[in-house]
Amino acid sequence: MSVYEFKVKGLDGNDVSLSDYTGDVLLIMNSAVESDFAYQYKELERLYEKYNGNGFEILDFPCDQFGNVFRGTDEEIHHLSVDRYGVTFPQFSRVDVKGKYAIPLFKWLSQNTYFDGFGRSPRSFLLSREVRKQDRNYRDNSDVKWDFTKFLVDRTGYVVDRFEPTDMKRLEEGIQRYL
Repeated sequence: MSVYEFKVKGLDGNDVSLSDYTGDVLLIMNSAVESDFAYQYKELERLYEKYNGNGFEILDFPCDQFGNVFRGTDEEIHHLSVDRYGVTFPQFSRVDVKGKYAIPLFKWLSQNTYFDGFGRSPRSFLLSREVRKQDRNYRDNSDVKWDFTKFLVDRTGYVVDRFEPTDMKRLEEGIQRYL
């Protein structure tokens, strides 16, 4: 199975086939405009502008499963992302990325990667403490742990890397490797 076999909901509520992105390197992520990690939108937009012409796409899926509940519509989320952070990459309808109602795409991404920790920064330790409150055994499963978890998919449609919200340093290297 590859990423190209999935359909997702666009901002307008219509199905979007990920086969539309065949041959591109994809960075698929869950986001929240009110997240402590929302500052990453600016760096992600920089990467998008730098590599988009080389067959790179960022696919952004808003998600409110991690304490950043924003009651606005998909359109309002999109407008906030654009107004606050200058986002130009594709955004999709709000989704669940873990648990009973997780969309199949994120179930597949999680099942085909593993959680390798949050790193050793002060922010990483705080995030580990917060995630442990929700799942004492979070280190032992591959579920998405927080907003701005990113999955890198190669040009053949297979997930090749995973980046936790605290791991922006390796991201550009990974993108370059698969372009």
